[in-house]
Amino acid sequence: MGDHDPIQKNKRTKTKTPSDGNGKEPVEHPPTQKDRLQTPMKKQSGRNPSDAASDDTASLPKKKSDPSEKCENQRSGKQRPRRRPRRKPSQSNPDGANPRKCTPQPVPIEDDWEPDSFVVAEQPGKTRFPDLEISRLILHGIADLGFEYCTPIQAGVLPETLKGRDALGQAQTGTGKTAAFLIAIYSQLLAHDPKERKSGMPRALILAPTRELALQIEKDGKDLGKYLPFKLVAIFGGMDYRRQQRSLTEGLVDIVVATPGRLLDFKQNQDLHLSKVEVLVIDEADRMLDMGFIPDVRRIVYSTPPKFKRQTLFFSATLTNDVNRLAEQWTQNAIEVKIEPEQIAVDTVQQRLYIVTTQEKFPLLLNLIEQENADRVMVFANRRDQARRLTDLLLDYNIRTALLSGDVPQSKRIKTLDRFRNGEIRVLVA
Repeated sequence: MGDHDPIQKNKRTKTKTPSDGNGKEPVEHPPTQKDRLQTPMKKQSGRNPSDAASDDTASLPKKKSDPSEKCENQRSGKQRPRRRPRRKPSQSNPDGANPRKCTPQPVPIEDDWEPDSFVVAEQPGKTRFPDLEISRLILHGIADLGFEYCTPIQAGVLPETLKGRDALGQAQTGTGKTAAFLIAIYSQLLAHDPKERKSGMPRALILAPTRELALQIEKDGKDLGKYLPFKLVAIFGGMDYRRQQRSLTEGLVDIVVATPGRLLDFKQNQDLHLSKVEVLVIDEADRMLDMGFIPDVRRIVYSTPPKFKRQTLFFSATLTNDVNRLAEQWTQNAIEVKIEPEQIAVDTVQQRLYIVTTQEKFPLLLNLIEQENADRVMVFANRRDQARRLTDLLLDYNIRTALLSGDVPQSKRIKTLDRFRNGEIRVLVA
């Protein structure tokens, strides 16, 4: 047999040298590296073959490992590198959402408030909230806010939207349209059992053109629904993305208020899925059209269920031909309500014009603020540097002033607006 015959198990390999003529036995040489690779190792009890292999090669000089030769240099008994198991696609997740655990539906807040305690006197031509078919929990929130009678837009759309019908409303800011669609949303969510869904799948979606409007809707929604077991989240640009991401993915979200751009960011990253939306609200559609958001809004609307499987509430300050075409595409058998403002804004504003030089502008402004003794003043500047300089000048005269511009972070802007509403700031320069 050859020197390296595999039958010679458990024997050290021997190589013979020619006799020197003195009759000496052949000299035994230590096995070479090639011999070790071809000779199977002896199985030892209590030790892994990899341990024995490591003992044999302990005295060999180390050399840099080559990734291409990694598999070739592995011993037969050496443990293979552990592979990460491939995640199987979820069979119960046809919408492509991440397979997160479903959080149990929130339990309704215990409330012993009785609607009989909400007494509102009848007035001709006005609709009282207790007269509508509204849940006791929603009515409690309305009573806490001090609302007694419906505004014209509320009285026009709520009797039909509470039944699940679509609505097309023409109403300007300040007419109560936000409460109109919030009451309709809460009523629909209470009336229907939620479908099986995962985190990042809201039941209602409200689209707003600006972050300020989204914040206002979120605040009104939480005030109106404080006795309801629903989670409401607002997402918009200019704020911490990770923080908003956690609010969407940690637990079930029932209502999402969003600006189109930030919503598409979350949708593209698979953090938000709109296949379970039951109620869709498009607020200030004419402004979205003016700001160029309609292509984004169209993508969002087409990501929700078809219009015959959802309730759509469409509001706009003006109903132009373009707005009407969009409403016709996205609503079905909608009730149309047009509310004209009782007074035109121009009639309630006193306008004055002062023709002065650049040097006389600040003294005139300072005297007007002091003479009028106004608690809240808004001053608009043409450029950011002018706004900053004007803010510094007013602060030098001990006037409580704050700056609102694109240079100010969104979180600080929100706090500044809150302080201005609360009277902590007298002059707001923007």
